[in-house]
Amino acid sequence: MRVVTLSATYGTAGSVIGPAVAGRLGVPFVDRAIPGEVAEVLGCTLEEALARDDRAEHGLSMLLSGVMRLPAVTFGGLDVYLPGATPLPEDFVTHTERVIRRTARERGGVFLGRAAAIVLADHPGALHVRLDAPVARRVLQTATLTGVSEEEARRLVRDADRARTAYVRHFYRADPASATLYHLVLDSTTIPVDTCVEVIVTASTALS
Repeated sequence: MRVVTLSATYGTAGSVIGPAVAGRLGVPFVDRAIPGEVAEVLGCTLEEALARDDRAEHGLSMLLSGVMRLPAVTFGGLDVYLPGATPLPEDFVTHTERVIRRTARERGGVFLGRAAAIVLADHPGALHVRLDAPVARRVLQTATLTGVSEEEARRLVRDADRARTAYVRHFYRADPASATLYHLVLDSTTIPVDTCVEVIVTASTALS
């Protein structure tokens, strides 16, 4: 079973490239399934989890206000309200890691975000990929793909970068931009999306 992790900065088409790679490799694209499982275990609604998923800019911005907020608790890229509960954020991150590891072991998959390259660093045959590009090109691509103004696109990119970096640094004491975490680093604002998919599929096949 093939495993690919994608660390994608905002504006690099991770949510497009991920499913395409998964389809080519014949494995699940693992993104929304993670908050679904975590929400079920923790007793919050799926709607709450999905509404605050770490791939959404409105959820990411909340990470910047601090990881120990209560009763809103940040975990595994999610921000969920748990009435009357005061669990530690680290508990939720630990559970998210378990979901990722179990899914990789049992089904394989393409995992988007949630520090999966670190969580699955020792998984046999896993390919770890970083999608990144200069801010100016990511802003332009965000504006083009979403139809928002360049000013709004710049805000989305800035807030997402800060939030995702803060999350990885806090819980894993690592820099998500470090090339040492990945086998491949691709600029998907310059290299066409289809070509990025082909490169990732070829590299994953070579590792298995």
